Amino acid sequence: MDAFYASVELLRYPELRGQPVVIGGGSRHQPTDTIDPATGLPGRRFSVLRDYVGRGVITTATYEARAFGVRAGIGLMKAAKMAPQAVLLPVDMEEYRRYSRMFKAAVRAIAPQVEDRGVDEIYIDLTEIIGPQPDPWPRASALAHELKQAVRSATGLSCSVGVTPNKLLSKIASDLDKPNGVTVLRHDDVPGRIWPLPASRVNGIGPKAFEKLQALGITTIGELAGASPQWLLEQFGRSYGAWLHAAAHGRDERPVVTFSEPKSISRETTFDRDLDAVRDRAALSAIFTDLCVRLAGDLQRKGYVARSIGLKLRFDDFKTVTRDSTLTQATSDATDIRRQAGECLKRVPLDRRLRLLGVRAGTLERTGSAASLSAREPAAGGAADTLPLFD
Repeated sequence: MDAFYASVELLRYPELRGQPVVIGGGSRHQPTDTIDPATGLPGRRFSVLRDYVGRGVITTATYEARAFGVRAGIGLMKAAKMAPQAVLLPVDMEEYRRYSRMFKAAVRAIAPQVEDRGVDEIYIDLTEIIGPQPDPWPRASALAHELKQAVRSATGLSCSVGVTPNKLLSKIASDLDKPNGVTVLRHDDVPGRIWPLPASRVNGIGPKAFEKLQALGITTIGELAGASPQWLLEQFGRSYGAWLHAAAHGRDERPVVTFSEPKSISRETTFDRDLDAVRDRAALSAIFTDLCVRLAGDLQRKGYVARSIGLKLRFDDFKTVTRDSTLTQATSDATDIRRQAGECLKRVPLDRRLRLLGVRAGTLERTGSAASLSAREPAAGGAADTLPLFD
């Protein structure tokens, strides 16, 4: 999907079309309804990036904002120096999930072999739909346009499609002609279209691997493709080195996986300012409870119960601490999750201010597979006295 969160917001606020818009603010950045005193007509007042104070990060941005160098993951304070006039909107995950379900349903109505890769991205296997043909590419291209139109009709949103022989190339190709693009790429097109790109465009070559490749004199996918396989094994190890060689040549044998059980589900939030466990107890308690309620809702909506509950804390010195607790009985109940997360909290010294709080449900089971869906007894062991808890 093209700038998915931002595009959903533009459906809600069409007057922002063509403007730089950033998604990443909190509830205080919700637009407010106004009345123009001169005309008496209704309108809206939006927050702008130049007025932001805090340390939140950008979730996504419109393409107009990206033209200023603004992109996902950049701190909002830093982005404010790059595009101070950009409109700032709060994240509304419930709405984005609703549109996510809509666009995926539209796709599955045409091509049911779908691998879900998150709220705004999917892989689709068109092989069976196309069937055996001497030249399948015209039909594949036509299907891509049909899928785009189905998504547009269902949601009002645009998407970009990469049609290639495998998942690795499709991931790259889907970004080549954004927004609202269709890119058809055969294996023979790899040298001309893929090799000139930076090696970091390959999904699986992260910042550290790309930094090492650059230090070794390799910056493009083509340069990586020209490297000796043996040399890559020596530099990156047998498994990753072999994968780098295959990926650079556009080879990928992974199938489209239509279903996989999640290992865990989590909810977390980063605070606009560091919070103290004692002085900010009321605020922390409300946030803690809200995370547990949202996590319980996620479990119930997806049809899971959890046999373990985990806690994640990040302090003002950026040290991250996690604690987990195994339940005697699986649960998807918010009260049980809150109680068990509170037990985990007792095992953490709260002697520094907090910048992040998260709650995780693990060891998931499908609803009905557990003997009971509650966890009334806290797990045994090791709860130490600490500073007053915010529960």
